[in-house]
Amino acid sequence: MRGFRPLWRKAWVVAGRGCCGAAGDSQHSTQPAFGLLFDIDGVLVRGKTPIPAARKAFQKLVSPLGQFLVPVVFVTNAGNCLRQKKADQLTQILGVPISQEQIMMSHSPLRMFKQYHDKRVLVSGQGPVLDIAKHLGFSHPVTIDVLREQFPLLDMVDHSRRPTILPSPAVDFPKIEAVVLFGEPVRWETNLQLIVDVLLTGGYPGNAHQQISYPHIPLLACNMDLMWMAEAHSPRFGHGIFMVCLENIYKKITGKDLKYEALMGKPSEVTYHYAEYLIRTQAAARDWKKPIQTLYAVGDNLMTDIYGANLYNHYLKEESSRKGSKARMQAAAGTRATAVSQEDELLNTWQGELSAASATSCRSILVCTGVYNPCLEVPSNPSECITETVFHGHRDFKFDPALVEPGHIVKDVDAAVDLVFQLENFSAKENKRT
Repeated sequence: MRGFRPLWRKAWVVAGRGCCGAAGDSQHSTQPAFGLLFDIDGVLVRGKTPIPAARKAFQKLVSPLGQFLVPVVFVTNAGNCLRQKKADQLTQILGVPISQEQIMMSHSPLRMFKQYHDKRVLVSGQGPVLDIAKHLGFSHPVTIDVLREQFPLLDMVDHSRRPTILPSPAVDFPKIEAVVLFGEPVRWETNLQLIVDVLLTGGYPGNAHQQISYPHIPLLACNMDLMWMAEAHSPRFGHGIFMVCLENIYKKITGKDLKYEALMGKPSEVTYHYAEYLIRTQAAARDWKKPIQTLYAVGDNLMTDIYGANLYNHYLKEESSRKGSKARMQAAAGTRATAVSQEDELLNTWQGELSAASATSCRSILVCTGVYNPCLEVPSNPSECITETVFHGHRDFKFDPALVEPGHIVKDVDAAVDLVFQLENFSAKENKRT
């Protein structure tokens, strides 16, 4: 993919200018009509180090009793822990109580893929992957370590881990029926080798590779981040890099493209659909009757946070138009259409689990504290900091310059919260008193 130069046509918003003005204090409702989606790495923390603006921002979002004034969901592409652990970490970092119901990991939508829950699936990643898989509903997960123990002749890269005594070739091991990639592993060479073995043997890694085993068994992947921002000055390898390796190895060996049954985590639409469901659930729990119409997605990565929010916004606009056109056609025909397209079936399946989207727009806000951090200070002319780069999105996502153009660019997450309050005529002070 050749380099591209994003065109920033939206307003550059400078932190602290005219946010939460008094003009809107008496006009807003105590029930918000918007929700907030926050990325974590690069927005709230860098590695284990909190970003100073984060705690200040979240003091504006909660009442003195610790209740959130607006629905908030943390949408992270991380997938190496359970939701409760991430909630506990954020509670300590932000100084406000966070519940696991507010956490959306990259793998959270796998709860909806029930057709795989009873299958024997190989799970790849790090952390408590077995517990994560079971928590998501998988009944028969198998880890890479277990597979390696059962087939010790497969992992040959590290000489120190090669078996000293040749094991018996007879292994009674059930077929692997699908592969789930939670996140980047620790020993890349081991995971790459064993996953390729499973794919090229139709789920029987002890057998010889079969070139005719195509299409391969289902492969589901979470977290497509090419890079992410920790304490280092430059971004670090993410799960997207691991996926690039796996895709190219498979292509080099077979001459065919690796195929994914599903891709989850930002920027996929299913991730934002699920995040909106969590937003609606919070509003319902607070008995807020006003529908959530606008989502604000705050992130630091153009290729995941911004691309994903803009892609979901496009979906919401198309869905609204599609519903309107379908209703008009049915009204004109005097009957309900009987033909259902494959796209409609998929949409109906998700709506059956999550219910239809109520939001009408998803607006993207880019902060300059993470992957995207072109300048130390906000310049008067943002074009001075825009440089040509390459497409860091996943292979299966078509590049569209409009999708990596943020609705707004702000200095940090505190400025992002101020901006949203200004756009929504929302006063935190008034809501904290009510």
